[in-house]
Amino acid sequence: LTVPPTLVSFAVTTDTIQNVLSPEFKAAGHPVRLLTAPLNEAGLPDIAALKKNFTALSNLMRQGKIYAAYTPGYGGIAEAVMKMCFGNGIGFQYADIPYDEIFGYQYGAFLFECDADVQLGSLLGNTTVEAEIMHGNERLSLDSLLAIYEGKLEPVYPCNIEQKPRDIPAFTYKTNSYTASACKIARPRVLIPVFPGTNCEYDTAKAFEAAGADAECFVIRNLSADDIAQSVEGFSARMRSSQIVFVPGGFSAGDEPDGSGKFITAFFRSAAVREAVDDLLQKRDGLMAGICNGFQALIKLGLVPYGKIIDTDADSPTLTFNTIARHQSRIVRVRVASNKSPWLAATQPDEVYSVAISHGEGRFLASDAVIHALAENGQIATQYVDLSGKPTTDVHFNPNDSAFAVEGICSPDGRVFGKMGHTERWGSGLYKNIPGEFDMHLFESAVAYFK
Repeated sequence: LTVPPTLVSFAVTTDTIQNVLSPEFKAAGHPVRLLTAPLNEAGLPDIAALKKNFTALSNLMRQGKIYAAYTPGYGGIAEAVMKMCFGNGIGFQYADIPYDEIFGYQYGAFLFECDADVQLGSLLGNTTVEAEIMHGNERLSLDSLLAIYEGKLEPVYPCNIEQKPRDIPAFTYKTNSYTASACKIARPRVLIPVFPGTNCEYDTAKAFEAAGADAECFVIRNLSADDIAQSVEGFSARMRSSQIVFVPGGFSAGDEPDGSGKFITAFFRSAAVREAVDDLLQKRDGLMAGICNGFQALIKLGLVPYGKIIDTDADSPTLTFNTIARHQSRIVRVRVASNKSPWLAATQPDEVYSVAISHGEGRFLASDAVIHALAENGQIATQYVDLSGKPTTDVHFNPNDSAFAVEGICSPDGRVFGKMGHTERWGSGLYKNIPGEFDMHLFESAVAYFK
């Protein structure tokens, strides 16, 4: 870890993070300052002043002088400080600030941790190595606050559900060689369908462009039957001149009842699109992948694990609602179980990567026999693991209670790949206060397949 200890703007279990932060890393306190904008007659932040604050704070961020920033909400400064401290178990000492300011509204303000020489805004306090929030002689333990914070709604929306411990094997399948595509191209073309509810197309396109591909987002229109027909015709035509099709994440049609991805699967089952998929995979050595909502669609189409669009049945693997019965959004750790897929050519089995997840229907289900058969063929690509790298049923690490902790699978030849974790949501400067390797080189590997 090479960056200073930072406050963060979201809560994670402190035990998870504190174990990887050395005392030296946490020891150096940093000033935390508050930048506000004057309010106009309507009681709203003055726009000109707010824009000036945006520019000043942005410039300091680009200079590397800001370590963490947050915008206070309904709970004001008090809530912001509390949530930011939770992340790394870093404490905070308030300056001599009146309680009515700490608990009052601060809409339009920025609370930021910075270098000692920064003078923007007013001093709010300093970070401390002690895992406490302090004001004068009063001290509040972060662990006690976190227990109260998480426990308030635990009877209604449980975060810490009990799950029966189960010994899960760490599947391992390794290959050292890959068959490259017969279609050689310097910059492969990637087609990214954008369905109603899709929200990860820009992240996906950015990741592919950075990896050396040309990405095109194609909006699927569905306001009328003619719109759908034209979308089918246009998408299938573009697919024939593309080498990769990537179905991004989102909430297709608002995650319609009886399973998400139904509109996506109906679209891909249309005759023209289905024929174009067959041409891409069976005749042109193309690649397909899907993440989150895209993975849901691929598995319901049969493209994973079967490698082609089929009519799935009750015995086919599926994805369903998380056991916790709600949406999960956090950083998890996944272990590479198999590098059979060209998408994972830059990885090795047993490597562990951190990845963002955000889904309500990510629970992978299949019979034990089917899962063991997939594992033997190298089609279980990734598994959720705990801090020791072991596959687990613990909801803090396996957020949806997937069978055998499965996070991603591939087709028999590996060219179609689906996973729940948002590997595209990574970039330089992101997650800098969260330990782990985030870059699986997924998109670079797909581009290299066509070299």
